[in-house]
Amino acid sequence: MDKRANPFRPGAGARPPVLAGRERELEDFDVAVHRYMLGHPERSILLSGLRGVGKTVLLRECERIAASSGWEFHSFEAGRDDDSLAGFLATGARAALLRYSRSARLKERARNALAVLRSFQVCWKLPEGNELVLAADPAFGRADSGSMGRDMIDLLLALGEAAAERRTGVLFTIDEMQFLSKRELSDLCMALHKVSQNAVPVMVVGAGLPSLPGLVGDAKSYGERLFFFRTVNSLSQADARRALVDPVSPGLSWESDALDEAVDVSGGYPYFLQEVGRCAWNAAEGPDAIALADVRRATPEALRSLDDGFFRVRFDRATDGGRSYLGAMAALGAGPHRSQEVADQLGKSVAAASALRGNLIKKGLCYAPRPGYVGFTVPLFDDFVRRTS
Repeated sequence: MDKRANPFRPGAGARPPVLAGRERELEDFDVAVHRYMLGHPERSILLSGLRGVGKTVLLRECERIAASSGWEFHSFEAGRDDDSLAGFLATGARAALLRYSRSARLKERARNALAVLRSFQVCWKLPEGNELVLAADPAFGRADSGSMGRDMIDLLLALGEAAAERRTGVLFTIDEMQFLSKRELSDLCMALHKVSQNAVPVMVVGAGLPSLPGLVGDAKSYGERLFFFRTVNSLSQADARRALVDPVSPGLSWESDALDEAVDVSGGYPYFLQEVGRCAWNAAEGPDAIALADVRRATPEALRSLDDGFFRVRFDRATDGGRSYLGAMAALGAGPHRSQEVADQLGKSVAAASALRGNLIKKGLCYAPRPGYVGFTVPLFDDFVRRTS
């Protein structure tokens, strides 16, 4: 096969050529946007799942849908040392409000919202753009209480009111949402609660590891009522086959047993499907079909690529002790596993192993699906650890 025409493109957050099996999640968001435009506000959306299942791709697709409906959208990746949730919301609000303020009809409402934003920036010592300094003085008494939760409410309500007057909305997407602090999650829930009660068009679509729903519930007792929770898993066999078959140009094809092998090797995980598809295409002798022998010949190359990139970059973040803990988990299988079993495998007490477990969770290499359990955040990671140990 011509490598230059290879349609498969594995990459961090890169949209696959065919977005198979994610119709429900995208329909949920599309319906929510249109209900907002009809004056029927919906809950925000949280996507949770292991790495490599396409959560970031879904965030970008939600942004595309929002833009096609005339909404503003702004994206954020939690866990960066150089930014905060408050700074992200302020930056997104600033960009939206400056656009709204250019319309003469909406100028007053937008300027009032800019004044609220200025109060928020001053109170929380956030960066201020030059245009904002010129556009509005602080709106004293709004977004300046010193309570982040209450001030975030004032900011998002003012933003939502300005958007509603323009008959549009604002979307905030938050990736790696499990890295928000409990305080930030609590403040965000408080603000979205008021946004929902006031029916203003401001939405959040967040994505994170499988622990995210529990973290939101712990942050606020009513957190589970603010979001539609959607678990993003590996694809069904039918959808995985479609992800491999549909991108192939007319006149080219996969043999059925080759498809079965590719789906089995990848586990049906979207990122892995792209990698296996890429390597199988490049290995195929053709001229017009990918055969079982091609997939089997390509599998070692696909695994090397995953090992050297997707898996290795995460494994190398662990300390020596952390790698021993990961090795103990891998020896037990895919998991999740009871923390006691992992500690036993290590020859340590649960208390002695807890610091290693906590550090791996903090780094996003593991997660706690429920108290007393631990799991890999990356699918098929146990195979990688066993292969490379």
